[in-house]
Amino acid sequence: MPERWRTTGATAPGQRSVGEPGTARIAVDLLGGDQAPAVVVDGALRACRADPSLHLTLVGPAEAADAVLAALKPGERRRITTDITGTDTANGAVRAVAEGRADALVSAGDTRVLVLSAARELGRWPGVRRPALTAVLPTAAGRLVLLDVGSSVDPDEETLAWHARLGAAYASVVHGVATPRVGLLTIGTEPGKGDRLRRALPAQLFDLPLPAGARYAGLVEGGDVVLGRAADVVVTDGFTGNVLLKGLETAYALTGPPSSDTAPPPRAALLLGVSGTVVVCHGAATGPDLAAGIALAADLHRRASVAAIADLLRVQRGIAND
Repeated sequence: MPERWRTTGATAPGQRSVGEPGTARIAVDLLGGDQAPAVVVDGALRACRADPSLHLTLVGPAEAADAVLAALKPGERRRITTDITGTDTANGAVRAVAEGRADALVSAGDTRVLVLSAARELGRWPGVRRPALTAVLPTAAGRLVLLDVGSSVDPDEETLAWHARLGAAYASVVHGVATPRVGLLTIGTEPGKGDRLRRALPAQLFDLPLPAGARYAGLVEGGDVVLGRAADVVVTDGFTGNVLLKGLETAYALTGPPSSDTAPPPRAALLLGVSGTVVVCHGAATGPDLAAGIALAADLHRRASVAAIADLLRVQRGIAND
């Protein structure tokens, strides 16, 4: 699989430009999700009506795309393109970004298929062997970046070290955290807690150069994720991260988030480490969840966030190699 720093927000040879200022062209996987295509159609309609500068490429069967078009006003339909395909909709959405027909993509489909397709078609950043699904959780202190939440379920030390770099860069670029604190999730904060991987990794993280002046803040527990005071970024494997994310989201849906001071972040994750903006929603996503994921993808593109993260890591990697 190719490795390159090129990413959405920096046009590659052969790609179209990003279009007029403010627009965002998002490819939407119509068959991604447990309740697709109905919830995806609902989400696409909500997103299109909420954002007049949004352009959608609907990737999927004709009948699903027609359901979106039929519900829109004639003026709104001009902002919709269709990519009629069979069941290979996740790969179709990735190809739309790779070929420059879309600026970003949103899918609630099979995570493994999507990650492999994005790595193959878009290319991984140099040094990144396993891209990380990066989510944002509400905490009592604000917001917290959690990765990985489903991509690398059985990582090694180098993979988690890269997650620390990716998460620190994300917190800096997207959330404006000046010197992100990076914590390692385990079962206790005392030295030596956890499995073999968690016992071995702290020594490496203490000495690891991190972007944006970030620093390793030590071991954190599940309660620290809810409180949000010990770290701005929490690193873990995709299995543990996915279990934690779904558990907390369900709890917050029943009881409310730990703080009402900020709006809850969208229930979607950004795939970091590939040269493009790839937003992944839960398989059980609702229409509003899909709309929020599309809005997140559009915002990340408009701010050239993924390109800025790649630039920050490239500069930091160059300094570390000097």
